[in-house]
Amino acid sequence: MGEQMRKFISTIAGALMMIALSAPLATIAKSAEFFTIGTGGPTGVYFQTGNAICKMMHKFAISADHGRKKGTNKAYRCTAPSTGGSNYNIGQIKEGEFQFGVAQSDWQFHAVNGSSKWEGKKFGNLRAVFSVHNEPFQIWARKKAKVKDFKGLKGKTVNIGNPGSGQRGTMEELMKAMGVDNSYFKGVTELTSSEQVKALCDGKIDAFGYSVGFPNGAMEQAATCGAKALPINLTGGPVQGLIDGADYYAAATIPAGTYTGQKKDVTTFGVKATVVTSADVPEELVYLVTKAVFENFDAFKAQHPAFGPLEKKNMISDGLSAPLHPGAIKYYKEAGLM
Repeated sequence: MGEQMRKFISTIAGALMMIALSAPLATIAKSAEFFTIGTGGPTGVYFQTGNAICKMMHKFAISADHGRKKGTNKAYRCTAPSTGGSNYNIGQIKEGEFQFGVAQSDWQFHAVNGSSKWEGKKFGNLRAVFSVHNEPFQIWARKKAKVKDFKGLKGKTVNIGNPGSGQRGTMEELMKAMGVDNSYFKGVTELTSSEQVKALCDGKIDAFGYSVGFPNGAMEQAATCGAKALPINLTGGPVQGLIDGADYYAAATIPAGTYTGQKKDVTTFGVKATVVTSADVPEELVYLVTKAVFENFDAFKAQHPAFGPLEKKNMISDGLSAPLHPGAIKYYKEAGLM
């Protein structure tokens, strides 16, 4: 290469560098603003819920460029990792680590009111976005354990759920209502929702309690290895008292035929899965997340069978104890839902 050619290339390169340095950064590379939705175990519906919201946010951003932050070239990007569940998610939101989380309606109530496990740790800035599917509390027992109801769990090895999970919290509430503690069982384990089915089928535990929407793939796996969901007596019993004493609990039924070998309806009680955030999360982000789900509603419902019965009007009120976030309210009013 001749000297004149080298000088020409050097001149062109320098000019291009000056243009790049003088141009706004947004014209060179697009950046993303990430937010996180806390979910639950990878086999549960919470994990599906968080990732369904992320899919809708991505779909919304591409179809209408609504995922882009106003006045900038930043696009919101969503992650929904597997977590320890309801109380863990609320705790991470409180600490500012997560922007959103999926949580049982009962733990939303306790967190915002400072009761139960949240006594002395009240999270007054907790805000509701919308509720999702029903979550019947289910007790599954392996066939060889020969358990017919809750009383039959005496002297058995039972998984009560990992600390921080809604599963653990509801199991403890049920145990309290039934007047028992861990000593009622031969042993207890603290397995996560993704670990408990294998442990049950392998005979390492006799039963587990779990709040989850239906149908659920992990529960079908339990059914195919001979386990069954136990009916919980509601009529005039301590569980009915539990329901009567709390607006966030309701009677629930898992219809016959939901799972392999299930010949009868299973009566139980349950909560709602809810999506929560903090008052500190920007109004614009909450507005966009809400709008992404509600304006892609059919696509959202198609993400899991548990979402099939959802109705918009119920999602903005059922199971919500914390005040609605202003960003959610803005969308609901705009859409004529409020």
